[in-house]
Amino acid sequence: MALNLDAVGQPIGPVSKDYTWKDVVLYALGVGSGSSELAYCYEKQLKVLPSFSIAAIFDFLARIGVTSNVNLAGVLHGEQRLIFHQSIPTKGRLTTQGKITHYYDKGAGKGALVIAESDTYHSNGQKLFTSILTIFSRLDGGFGGENAPKLEVAFPDRAPDFIVDAHPSENQPLIYRLSGDIFDLHIDPDFAKMAGFEKPIMHGLCTHGYACRALIQSLAPEEPEKVRRLDCRFTKHLYPGVPIQTLIWKTGEGQAVWRTVNARTGDVVMDNGLFEYGDIPEA
Repeated sequence: MALNLDAVGQPIGPVSKDYTWKDVVLYALGVGSGSSELAYCYEKQLKVLPSFSIAAIFDFLARIGVTSNVNLAGVLHGEQRLIFHQSIPTKGRLTTQGKITHYYDKGAGKGALVIAESDTYHSNGQKLFTSILTIFSRLDGGFGGENAPKLEVAFPDRAPDFIVDAHPSENQPLIYRLSGDIFDLHIDPDFAKMAGFEKPIMHGLCTHGYACRALIQSLAPEEPEKVRRLDCRFTKHLYPGVPIQTLIWKTGEGQAVWRTVNARTGDVVMDNGLFEYGDIPEA
């Protein structure tokens, strides 16, 4: 089994998905929303968490895995960039098309990176968001490709402006996976052990949703429609039930950097976070 190097640049999709307000609410519950955030959980005057965008294109993400021929036993979400062009409506059909843009080789025994970019449109004709995804495939390194360029985010040398605590439950992955991310690593104890973990781990994208909520709460309260960009690198796995903290530094007008840590150990589970927010200009 080896990466399909010929897949670079080949179109993937279009892949379409219909969704309703119930899908929007189920996602919000899966990333920790509840009665204190009824705007995400109640169909009356419902608003969509921007991070729902990834949950809405899981079928497309699966196509990336199949097309690239990654070894699924070693797959982890590496990095995610989201650029928002319009706020996400509470129902409709989403259509996504994209391609694999790069493979990077970290070396034999060190893994490979698969980079894919896609655009998603709503059935109302609007382009909603662009996703730039990095898959870290731990078992596919050593194919002779170039290594990835380093990209580091500068954090201010001061205490965070905001620290947001959260306590995902031990059952959080069981709820989150109902939004479409049904990869065995997050529910099957035998698969998790085969992949090198003591038990099933949290979805990185579930923790990503917690961070998105924390950023909006801190910088654009009750206005998820103002989120313009959300980037991060997934750096360490997290087990269900472990509390987290999202640390946020405001760096300018409409800009912030952030990371999320394991509140018990201090280990960084998401790093290199960038967040941009403000009114989306009229097209």
